[in-house]
Amino acid sequence: MARFEIHLRLRQGAFTLDVGIRSEARVLALFGPSGSGKTSIVEALAGLRPAARGRLVIDGRVLLDSDAGVSVPARHRSFGYVPQDVLLFPHLDVTQNIEYGERARPGPDTDVIAGWLGIDHLLTRSAASLSGGERQRVAIARALWRRPEALLLDEPLSAVDLPRRGQIIKALLRARDELGLPMIYVTHTPAEVSAVADEVIVLEGGSVVMAGTPGEVLRADVP
Repeated sequence: MARFEIHLRLRQGAFTLDVGIRSEARVLALFGPSGSGKTSIVEALAGLRPAARGRLVIDGRVLLDSDAGVSVPARHRSFGYVPQDVLLFPHLDVTQNIEYGERARPGPDTDVIAGWLGIDHLLTRSAASLSGGERQRVAIARALWRRPEALLLDEPLSAVDLPRRGQIIKALLRARDELGLPMIYVTHTPAEVSAVADEVIVLEGGSVVMAGTPGEVLRADVP
């Protein structure tokens, strides 16, 4: 049984996304230029694209099967979703933002996750006082704290400075190994693909143009 099964059709204006993906990867990277459909896929998995048609399955759980009339509401999809535009509650401190909502399953304490991401010194700070990179790390911590069934990460390092990127990647790989979290990781950065992915799906113009290991894809000099 594939860990990820993504057969998806979605039309938005002049853009059409039509992909078929099956993968056993623990970390599946969606790679390609802006406008290729990467974010549309993770939004459909998160339940934020009601017009999506097809079949979406993660670890055996059917999220969408339009032929069978199945569409699990977003609130019932137990995912840790970190979008490109991070939204925190500015009137709450970092700890309150991380612990907002309910946990799907028991997991590491807040201070442990904060230590993984290098934000343990920020826990009492107001979210409104954080830099863009700090907000991004808090959003990842919140996703991990919930102990979801899977992580959906859309350009999670886009606002993070270079010295911190390696630390965040190590934290994500630790969560993969210690918590058993499958991940879908959206990026257009080859270095991130090499660091995190087991398998890479290359997208262009709403279609899959290549699939393979990071080495295979990056040697192919794809866009």
